[in-house]
Amino acid sequence: MKFVVATNNGGKLQEFRDILKEFGHEAVSLKEVNIDTDFEETGETFRENAYMKAGTIAKLSGLPTIADDSGLMVEALGGEPGVYSARYCGRHGDDAANNEKLLEKMKGNKERRAKFVSAVCAVFPDGRVLQAEGECPGEILHEPKGNGGFGYDPLFYVPALGKTFAQMDKTEKNMVSHRKKALDKLKILLSK
Repeated sequence: MKFVVATNNGGKLQEFRDILKEFGHEAVSLKEVNIDTDFEETGETFRENAYMKAGTIAKLSGLPTIADDSGLMVEALGGEPGVYSARYCGRHGDDAANNEKLLEKMKGNKERRAKFVSAVCAVFPDGRVLQAEGECPGEILHEPKGNGGFGYDPLFYVPALGKTFAQMDKTEKNMVSHRKKALDKLKILLSK
């Protein structure tokens, strides 16, 4: 099946392409279906934002559409940055400034537990909606490590692998990522 991926984030699009390919599905970008739009994420949860994005693009494209809203939740900060992860610093998509703000807020804090959360939503032209969520537990480092990935990946350490997301290759990251776990659950729903 071909899915339009409702994102303007190149890193996220590539992850979707890689993971959906494993499941025998194809992922196409907004550009490939001639849609140029930005998304206002006004939902109070990752799930609401994913549904809004997927629903909007499914209507515009007439094709099955998949979207996710994902972010980082830090225990010591009461779940921040949460749904504001991409715009934590006040500007959308400024990874360096978002990481800087997170490190500033975490200064002197011994409690470093965090998790990445992904809510994935697939909306079909016939109105069917499938939703799934995934999480990856980890810790926030005191300084960035690694050059890969995007967003908070250089600060997000996964003890089970002894690396940050930014130090992992694609295969390692896709084994443990929150997005992969959500898509694994969605795969089961799609097969029903």
